[in-house]
Amino acid sequence: MRNFLMSLLVAGALIGANVGTALAQDASAPAAASAPASSDTAASAPVSANTAMASSAEGASAAEAASGASEAAPAAPTEPFMVDSSKIASGDTAWMLTSVALVLFMTIPGLALFYAGMVRKKNVLATVMQSFAICCLVTILWTVVGYSIAFTPGNAFMGGFSRVFLHGMAYIKGDKATTLTVSHLATTIPESVYFAFQLTFAIITPALITGAFADRMKFSAMLVFMTLWSLIVYSPVAHMVWEPTGWLASAGVLDFAGGTVVHINAGIAGLMCCLVLGKRVGYGREVMAPHNLVLSLIGASMLWVGWFGFNAGSAVAADGRAGFAMLTTQIATAFAAFGWMFAEWITKGKPSVLGIISGAVAGLVAVTPASGFVGVTGAIVIGIVAGVVCFWSATWLKHKFNYDDSLDAFGVHGVGGILGALLTGVFAVKDIGGFDGSVLVQAKGVLVTLVYSGVVSFVLLKIIDMTMGLRVTEEQEREGLDVTLHGEHVE
Repeated sequence: MRNFLMSLLVAGALIGANVGTALAQDASAPAAASAPASSDTAASAPVSANTAMASSAEGASAAEAASGASEAAPAAPTEPFMVDSSKIASGDTAWMLTSVALVLFMTIPGLALFYAGMVRKKNVLATVMQSFAICCLVTILWTVVGYSIAFTPGNAFMGGFSRVFLHGMAYIKGDKATTLTVSHLATTIPESVYFAFQLTFAIITPALITGAFADRMKFSAMLVFMTLWSLIVYSPVAHMVWEPTGWLASAGVLDFAGGTVVHINAGIAGLMCCLVLGKRVGYGREVMAPHNLVLSLIGASMLWVGWFGFNAGSAVAADGRAGFAMLTTQIATAFAAFGWMFAEWITKGKPSVLGIISGAVAGLVAVTPASGFVGVTGAIVIGIVAGVVCFWSATWLKHKFNYDDSLDAFGVHGVGGILGALLTGVFAVKDIGGFDGSVLVQAKGVLVTLVYSGVVSFVLLKIIDMTMGLRVTEEQEREGLDVTLHGEHVE
């Protein structure tokens, strides 16, 4: 308990330092109102349709955005503002409510089952517990401050604190008119819906990391690490990439639905967990085969279905862009699944269930940043390359460098995210997404995310290890985390 309290104190100190830095930067940062979030100015700030481009959704004109913002403040288009309920598009809202459910479905139960089937039987409950607990934890953090850091104006690196505890987010039903707040990044849906949609992204990202350290991290340490990581890493990276005034967004980095923010971010953090924690007891000497690939196949199938909300939902509108993002997602996933399957078939002599579902996830990952920017040709190439390269990274690369990435979180999400981000620069079609791609600009986004997330994750892990300890004992690991950490087991 003493170590746990020490860790909380360290967490408070780190968050305080981060907040202090942000406030100092706020004082010196240029005005956030560089351009209104409208279809007339979207081309000057090439960022994800997940955020700024949502304001140019079909049915929402620049005039409507300006009139809705005029009552709040001159800079209203660059921050959440109040609108009359007549400005809300029911079709967009219905699709985004559906997307919220689909993306949440990806974590619980999708990712939970996908990971649970790949661990040994003695760690199944501990694995699903991590995904479920992270869902609850991040919901609390996102409500308290995470959303505000990510999606309100601040400086180039993190947002402000106007939405702490969702202060200012309103729905007011009047006798004659109903008003409510909308995000400047999604002007045709209620801000509450946009909050919930982005919450599901904030949930699945740290949950993906757990695949890297499966079978060996303490549950208490996992909670502390995910708390710090969500606030100090995820929210600032989301702000830099998806807020129009964010550093990487201003540089022109394209990330339609989370190649950098979600997959590279989680992948490199997972690699740091592997390196700091070390290998599982018996790794390389004992058989650690998946105990139930039926669970993993079911989980992968849920991920595939939920990913339509992930990618097509990032259009933040029920329009043609969403439909095309859904199309490219399906195509890339199928090609990637077969790419991995045939690569494995050629090298190992047999195609496996684990291989084809891992390939499908690799395709989903790689097409994520590109889904709203590329055409069919781009989707096909991205899928094939992702399937083959992620197979290589999860087999040869991992063994070459001798790190224990338990469920290939880095091999699939880190490597797949890097591929997808770079290939977005190659295959982005201006007629589809509104922007020409640049591999060099995309490489900048990849490098910044790798360095920032990797370094901060490593430091956080080391601090937690020195205070409360990261890893279970060898005896606990051999007996299984289900019994030793949670007092339960699967019959």
